[in-house]
Amino acid sequence: MELYLVGGAVRDLLLGRVPVELDFAFSGDMADFLAAHPDARPVGKSVRVCLWRGRECMPLRGGSLEADLLARDLTVNAMALDSRGLLRFHPEALADLRARRLRPASSTALADDPARVFRLARFAAQWPDWQVDDAAYGQMRALPAATLAAIPAERVCRELRKALAAPAPARFFEILAKGNALSPWFTELEAARDIPAGPARWHKNSVLGHTLRIMNLTAGDALAAWMAMCHDLGKVSTDPSLLPHHYGHERRGVAPALALAERLRLPVLFRKAGALAAAEHMKAGMFPTLRPGTRRDLLWRVHQAGLSAPFWRLADADSNSRVSIEARRQLAALLAVSLPPDWRNKGEQSARKLRELHCRALAELPADPASTH
Repeated sequence: MELYLVGGAVRDLLLGRVPVELDFAFSGDMADFLAAHPDARPVGKSVRVCLWRGRECMPLRGGSLEADLLARDLTVNAMALDSRGLLRFHPEALADLRARRLRPASSTALADDPARVFRLARFAAQWPDWQVDDAAYGQMRALPAATLAAIPAERVCRELRKALAAPAPARFFEILAKGNALSPWFTELEAARDIPAGPARWHKNSVLGHTLRIMNLTAGDALAAWMAMCHDLGKVSTDPSLLPHHYGHERRGVAPALALAERLRLPVLFRKAGALAAAEHMKAGMFPTLRPGTRRDLLWRVHQAGLSAPFWRLADADSNSRVSIEARRQLAALLAVSLPPDWRNKGEQSARKLRELHCRALAELPADPASTH
């Protein structure tokens, strides 16, 4: 019985990277492996996997190494190291690795497991200098929407969250768009492809194009990238007769942002973040011109949600300015305020008094000397 190190770990070793996950496959069946390794135990239900000394191991797909390599998702992941350190690989794996090409390992790779569509797009977001082979787009376009809809939400969500944290988060959606695979999971972005983002004075592209540009400007912060993705969702429902204007899109954007997060089974913090981005991004862009009470309420709502860092990063990107600098300075002034002892523990009365003190602190806050130069 042979045990192989397989998949992405081998790819990373050849690229000079430290592997994040180690996956192993073995020749023979599960009974043979458990007999040879009494300390191993089966885990999982739908996939035959066993855990042995902290390692996940599973039988070779198709019963042989050659069949296993052809059954994998991408050629660059279709490689294996045996116990002697000998490298075995898909016929196109090394050429694609050198060319930095993402190519399906077989003509049915994506149809065999449709969730690989999102895995492929996530790899593209993580490695912006890699190209996606035309064969991948062909396979993506051949998948019916019903097939994509049947993928468990958790699997789509897992790939999305990795893509949001990637160096080029927008590329995840660019690949899906090119492969006609935005629907049904990202129907809002599909609808945004042909809608102008706004009057030509401020916007030169579509709602989708603008959204993806802002996502890449927030790269490095998954929550900020998610907020960038959600901030203009309200524009999708604009009355066509009003275009290119999008009056009131902030209010209309809250419901689709929440619906998208629910569909993807995202954590509560992401749900709050998307709704907040949709509702408040326009105020954020005009932050220095807002009245003290409006500034206070915006700062406080964002702070109380625990989203100050990603929200103001989005605001900087969307407004093409550094409103975050002044927002941080004014938030610090709010946080320095405390209720007098005789106003504490009075419920709504305490809240109103605190807001009054906050507004006074902002009204009396000296202008930042740096902002005048």
